[in-house]
Amino acid sequence: MIEQILTPWRWENLFVEWPTLLRAFITTLEASVLALLLALALGVVFGLMSSARHRLPRAVARVYVEFFQNTPLMIQLFFVFFALPYAGVSLDSFACGVLCVGVYTGAYISEVVRAGIGSIPKGQFEAAHSQGFTYLQTMTVIILPQTVKIILPPLVNQCANLIKNTSVLAMIAGGDLMYVANNWATNGDASYGPAYLITGILYFCLCFPLSSWARRHEEKLKRQDVQTAGDNAGKEVMAA
Repeated sequence: MIEQILTPWRWENLFVEWPTLLRAFITTLEASVLALLLALALGVVFGLMSSARHRLPRAVARVYVEFFQNTPLMIQLFFVFFALPYAGVSLDSFACGVLCVGVYTGAYISEVVRAGIGSIPKGQFEAAHSQGFTYLQTMTVIILPQTVKIILPPLVNQCANLIKNTSVLAMIAGGDLMYVANNWATNGDASYGPAYLITGILYFCLCFPLSSWARRHEEKLKRQDVQTAGDNAGKEVMAA
C-alpha cells in the first residue's frame, strides 16, 4: 500500500480520471443533501411523537427508533434493493441509497430532538397549556425554537455521520465517490492506495468542517451556561 502511494505513475493515472471522480463527488453531495432532508423530516416528526402525552405515538416512535438503530444499515439497504422488487417495489440504486440512509439517520435525529425537548423545563409546557395552547402550538411556537440551539451540535455531528454513511451506495453500484474509486482501482491497475487516499481526503473535506463547527458551538454554549450560572449566583448574593 505504501509503495502504491509513493508511485508517481499511479497518481498520474488517477488524475486522468479526475472528471469521473468529480462527478462521483457531486453524486455523493446530492445523495447527502436529499438523505439529510428526509432524515430531518423524520427526525422532527418522530422526535415530537416520542415526546407526546399519549402512549400510542410514543410507542410508534419507539418501534421506529429501536428497529433502525439496532439493525445494520447494510442489511436495510440490501433488503430494500434486492428483496422489495419481489414485492413489486423497485427503486434505482441512488434512490434506494437516499431512502435507506435518510430513514436510518432519521432514527438518530429523532433521539436528538427528543432529548432536546426533554431538556426544556416542564414549567414552560404547563404555562403554555394554561394559556390554551395546543400541543402542536406549544411545540412550534415555544419549545422547538429553544430546542434548536440545544440540539444543533449533535445534529451537525449526525449530518457528518450521514455523509460518511452514503458510502454504502458503493455496495449497490450507486455511482457515489466510494463506488467510482473502488471500481477504478479494481478494474484498472490495482492502485488501491491512491484511490482510497483521495476518497478519504474528499470525505474528510466534507465532514471535518461540520465536526469542528459542532465542537466549537458546543463549547460556546457551555461557556454561556457557566456565565449565566455565575450571573444568577451573583444576583442571589446581591439580593441576600
